[in-house]
Amino acid sequence: MDYPADRMYTETHEWVAVDGENATIGLTDYAQKELGDLVFVGLPEVGDELVGGEPFADVESVKAVSEVISPVDGTVVEVNEELLDNPALINESAWDAWLVRVEPASIAVETMDAPAYAESCAQ
Repeated sequence: MDYPADRMYTETHEWVAVDGENATIGLTDYAQKELGDLVFVGLPEVGDELVGGEPFADVESVKAVSEVISPVDGTVVEVNEELLDNPALINESAWDAWLVRVEPASIAVETMDAPAYAESCAQ
């Protein structure tokens, strides 16, 4: 499995990409494959505060409901509203189907680069 090198990864299978003043957060391809077909995504609202290491969203698949853990501290500036109507976009392309954008973003949990994350998923 290939993991984009322009992102950081968490042990709980979220990715974060920092671009200028914003951090974009999504679920990894590994996570979406483990969850199976997603049928619901619950996202925060613009203006909500995220706390690193705490749940900020949930995803429901035909298998289970899972919390999404924030890798950053910050304020939500944008949510991917397309996911509310079509959560399967995450299954189609986890790297493009981001969940939220946060500003200002300080990384609040331990992250890994792509090779380290790939190794952790292989274990």
